[in-house]
Amino acid sequence: MSLESVRAFFAEKAPDISVIESPISSATVPLAAEAYGVEPGRIAKTLSLRIGERVILIVAAGTSRMDNKKVKAAFGGKPKMLGLEEVAEITGHEVGGVCPFGLKAPLPVYCDVSLKAFDVVVPAAGSTHSAVRITPERMAELTRAEWVDVCEVRP
Repeated sequence: MSLESVRAFFAEKAPDISVIESPISSATVPLAAEAYGVEPGRIAKTLSLRIGERVILIVAAGTSRMDNKKVKAAFGGKPKMLGLEEVAEITGHEVGGVCPFGLKAPLPVYCDVSLKAFDVVVPAAGSTHSAVRITPERMAELTRAEWVDVCEVRP
């Protein structure tokens, strides 16, 4: 269902973008980089966080790491990663396929500035074997994301 909701999202909002599928799992940044033939930084990982009563998604470069102090300063509370079951229940996507597209219900989406280092990024597309190739700017536009600086880029 999750992959289908992502396909429906793109069919409606960006028919020029097609979901690509891989025979090998792309559930982690290293696996996704291998599956889609890109450097790990280009994998746009989606972090599902609870801050107080709010749930938000932050999309960041694959080699970045969330900075708790920056998140707390930006969102006014301590971030807590959602549990596996919570992620699927809230986003409609299983862990490893979480993305800001085709969500079960609208959630605030934020794109970390770490994505701006790349012309094209590869976020998951609702399953552990699917993704899309998209510019960071277009992803932010399609998901109505705000840009934030809440991650540290690791070499």
